[in-house]
Amino acid sequence: MNIQNAYQALYIGALCVLVVLVVLAFIRAVKGPSIPDRIVAINMIGTQVMIMVGVIAMMLREGYLVDVALLYAMISFLAVVVLCKVYMGVFLERKAKLEQEGQKNA
Repeated sequence: MNIQNAYQALYIGALCVLVVLVVLAFIRAVKGPSIPDRIVAINMIGTQVMIMVGVIAMMLREGYLVDVALLYAMISFLAVVVLCKVYMGVFLERKAKLEQEGQKNA
């Protein structure tokens, strides 16, 4: 077994572990007890996909895949920011509605 086969086995092992972690994070995103847990799980999935693209770039020795990972990082960041913004809007709307109902009952 030469060094190339050892690296190939390492890359494949790392990708397998990352796939398992993405599946677990996806389960957390679907089942999450609260919305912030789901947002964090989605952020974790994005980060793990970027790592997977980086490992594939190393495995295939293709530098352009690192650029793809950087673009994916920007898109993933924007998606999480939008999700947080939407969640905060819904939260503040519910809070205002509860306060109005509390004032009517008092």
